[in-house]
Amino acid sequence: MKRKIPRKLSVVKFDFLTMPKQYHAKYPLKEGKHYLFLGEIANMPHHCVVVDFEGRVHWAFHTDNFTELSEEET
Repeated sequence: MKRKIPRKLSVVKFDFLTMPKQYHAKYPLKEGKHYLFLGEIANMPHHCVVVDFEGRVHWAFHTDNFTELSEEET
């Protein structure tokens, strides 16, 4: 099943269920935190840029690891 890419400038969360558990601690992204999805990197298909609410930019993560939040979740 292909996952939907979040819309630009939407609030997202990193979906840790999309990756093996042994990688969870190595990622700078944290479970339960929200990020602003800035979009897909033009010359790196399927990779994106997100920013956390402290202002740190995270890039080159797979777009399909992010889930857009509903209005109720934001």
